[in-house]
Amino acid sequence: MTWLTAVARLRARREPGVLVTVATVRGHAPRDAGAKLVVGQAETWGSIGGGNVEAVAIDRAREMIAASKPEPELIDFALNDKVTNRHGVQCCGGTVSVLLEPLPVPRAVAIFGVGHIGLELARILARQDLDLHLIDTRSDTLTEERLDVLADAVAQVHVHHTPLLPEEVLAELPRGTHILIMTHDHAEDAALCDAALRTTHLGFIGLIGSAAKWVRFRKRLVTEGGHDEATIDRIKTPIGLADITGKEPATIAVSVAADVLRSFEIEGN
Repeated sequence: MTWLTAVARLRARREPGVLVTVATVRGHAPRDAGAKLVVGQAETWGSIGGGNVEAVAIDRAREMIAASKPEPELIDFALNDKVTNRHGVQCCGGTVSVLLEPLPVPRAVAIFGVGHIGLELARILARQDLDLHLIDTRSDTLTEERLDVLADAVAQVHVHHTPLLPEEVLAELPRGTHILIMTHDHAEDAALCDAALRTTHLGFIGLIGSAAKWVRFRKRLVTEGGHDEATIDRIKTPIGLADITGKEPATIAVSVAADVLRSFEIEGN
C-alpha cells in the first residue's frame, strides 16, 4: 500500500495518524530523503528504513496521536556506533532528520435542510477540510445536478436522503459532529431539536429562525420533550453572527459559516 493510500484510509476511517518523512540525509542511511512511513494507532504502512530510526519515530508518532494538540516535529539521528538510542545502535555512518506531521481527524458538520440557505452554506463549508453531511427529506434538493456546485469540494461530502425521519441520521453521524438545523418545515426542525438533545455524542447544535420560533420550540422541548433548561441551552439560536443582518441566502450562509468556524476556534483552544 502506498503512503497516499494509507493516509486516505485513515481519513476514511476518521482515525488520527502521523506522516513520517525522511527530510534530510548526510552520508550513509537506510533510506534516501523523501522515504515515508504512515503511523496509525495500531498499524503502520511503509518504511523509513527500519532499525532505531523507525522504531523511535513510531514511538513518538503514537505519543503525538495520543496528545490533544500535536504539532509537527523534526527529529535528528546520528547513525554511528557511539550513539545508543532507545532501540539500540544503528551504525550506517550518516545522519538523518525525520519530519513527523500529525494527521488529525477532521471535524464533521451536518446540515439538515439543503434549501437555498443550506446549499449556499454547503458551498462555503465545502472549502474546509471537513466531513460534510447533507440531509434532506426532499429528493429534488439532493440531485447530482443541483449539488454539482460542490464537485471541487475539499470536504468529504456525504448525502443522505431521508424521506420520512431525518432525525434517524443523527445516530449515524461521527462523534462530535456539529449540527445545523435549517429545514423547510418547522415541525421537522422541532423534531430534530428534540432528537439532537437526546443524542449524546453530538457537538454544537444550531437552529436557524426567529426569536418567536424559538419561544415556541423551547416551550415544546420542556412540556412535550421533558428536557431541562440546561439541556435545552445546548441549542444555539439564531445561528450566525448578530452583526451580519442581511436576509439573502448567501449572506445568511456567510454569517452561519463564520459562526461555525468561530466555534471551531473556541473548541480548539
